Amino acid sequence: MNHSQSIRTVSRRALLQRSAVGFGSLALASLLANESSIRAADENPLAARLPHFAARAKRIIFLLMSGGPSHVDTFDPKPLLTRDDGKPLPFAKPRVQFNSTSNLLKSPWSFRQYGESGLPVSELFPHLAQRVDDLCMIHSVHGTNPAHGGAMMKLHTGSDNFIRPSIGSWVSYGLGTDNANLPAFVTICPSLAFGGINNWSTAFLPAEYQGTPLGDASVPSDKARVKFISNSRLTRDVQRLQLDRLKAMNREHLAQSGPEASLEARINSFELAFHMQTAIPQVEDLSGESAATRKLYGMDEPVTENFGRMCLMARRFAEAGVRFIQVTHSDSKVQWDQHSDLKNGHEKNAREVDLPIAGLLADLKARGMLDDTLVWWGSEFGRTPTAEGTTNGRDHNSEGFTMWLAGGGVKGGFRYGATDDYGYYAAENKVHIHDFHATLLHLLGLDHERLTYRYAGRDFRLTDVEGNVVREIFA
Repeated sequence: MNHSQSIRTVSRRALLQRSAVGFGSLALASLLANESSIRAADENPLAARLPHFAARAKRIIFLLMSGGPSHVDTFDPKPLLTRDDGKPLPFAKPRVQFNSTSNLLKSPWSFRQYGESGLPVSELFPHLAQRVDDLCMIHSVHGTNPAHGGAMMKLHTGSDNFIRPSIGSWVSYGLGTDNANLPAFVTICPSLAFGGINNWSTAFLPAEYQGTPLGDASVPSDKARVKFISNSRLTRDVQRLQLDRLKAMNREHLAQSGPEASLEARINSFELAFHMQTAIPQVEDLSGESAATRKLYGMDEPVTENFGRMCLMARRFAEAGVRFIQVTHSDSKVQWDQHSDLKNGHEKNAREVDLPIAGLLADLKARGMLDDTLVWWGSEFGRTPTAEGTTNGRDHNSEGFTMWLAGGGVKGGFRYGATDDYGYYAAENKVHIHDFHATLLHLLGLDHERLTYRYAGRDFRLTDVEGNVVREIFA
């Protein structure tokens, strides 16, 4: 064997370990890291971890209304918008807009006050209106991108121009799961558009924190399954033997080569996948749910059956110990993106989700789970109070919109922040997406400035270098 061949058979780590004086400290550090890595391979990286401080919530259910519901037609009534219908907007529009819009367009729906809190809700949501005393409305959310792709990425990852870990992955990394047989992060029927997998990806975090998708937006929820969840060729005993042998071989390799994050993640993913074969189908099996529960979620009606099943599965995953569950209301198109035909489009969408969401809140409360489950309703942006062209539609609006929270330590029947008199810009107690993320993490007991991961020489976090916790909404 010649000299060059000899060099190629020796790894860089082995070379350092075998080198003479001057590399002793490096070799020792490598050996210590090697030892700790092998210990870590025996442990579950998704095991439940203590938060930074006392948490108000244990888990999040995120109800994503893909495409951008109009805040001025749902939860943020604007009397001046009704009065001045058809007139020009009396102040400047944003410098960057997605499409051009014309004059003011009043809401086709009326608003009423509900509950002891008297919060206003439009007639689009008659069932959710009955739960208004559980809702914490945040009317001053704003972002930085009026395009679906960038805004979706910002909503999920805190960045609209780089691939970063999703919020579900950050939560999984920070807290782990309460059930070792299930992933910490599940996304039900996610959209494959506008970021797609990047919206539930780990990016540079270890692979264990990746979201596990059940189907996608083009698949009915009764067909939504984790891919390859069953093995018809091998029994569980044979699979167990295979995994144990594979794990032993991989550990032997790690003992010789030292820490290798990708291999360690692969070992852990194999183990989790094995356990998921039994656990996931049990959670997805709704046969034990009563007729009354199915009715509560709207599963007895064709219009609400699909989203109702998704919400019921979200409750079951939350009950089983999953830390972050996302439910996406979308289809092959962008569901709430009514650039035209606003009335028919929003009415169709609201009919599909209104009863199931109200049922989810009622069910969580009846089971005593709403106190430590944070329900988050929102989208990538809102819509303009001005009409798009001459059509009965609204354009994208990232300058000011509404999201709401329920349970999990927030004030119920509460309004925070405000848009201007017409609903275009966040105007009072503004809440940027970074602020919103910081607040969600805080409710879970995580300090957004301490929840970091070192990658490419920098400590990254969900909120980048920004974010202020909105403590005023805490109960």
